[in-house]
Amino acid sequence: MLVTFTRSIVLYIIILIVMRLMGKREIGQLQPFELVIAIMIADLASIPMTDTGIPIQNGIIPILGLLVMHLFISMINMKSLRAREIICGKPTILIYRGKIQEDALIRERFTINELEERLRSANIASLGDVEYAILETSGQLSVIPKPSKRNTIPEDFNIEPEYEGIPYDLVIDR
Repeated sequence: MLVTFTRSIVLYIIILIVMRLMGKREIGQLQPFELVIAIMIADLASIPMTDTGIPIQNGIIPILGLLVMHLFISMINMKSLRAREIICGKPTILIYRGKIQEDALIRERFTINELEERLRSANIASLGDVEYAILETSGQLSVIPKPSKRNTIPEDFNIEPEYEGIPYDLVIDR
């Protein structure tokens, strides 16, 4: 029992370090290759964590191998636009200049109901209020409202707001 507990703690620390080295993306913003690596790490860690007959390095070494693969693929993604398109895909325009792109919806297996749901979550009440809707490689929908439906900002009135600086905490609980 104590051996399993200790192995769990060791693997937890290693996985935490590996995930921190992989970057600061939210789960919803993971690229497909990042999600695959996260799932594989979880699977690789679970086996030596529960089966004390398997040496712990049988879980640690493949996890570190996946970290190296992740860093390598991330480096390729940063250096090559073509490789990035192959590995991560590219964004798809679902609404272009206010018109729904039905072929893009079919290609992405995206229904009108799903599109409307995502628009509502972006505080867009009507399809007619959208100039562009772009399905990002992470699966999130970026929405650009029509100019007449956008919120006003000080720049619209030729107003230059004062610099506010970065907020900071005066009191921090311990």
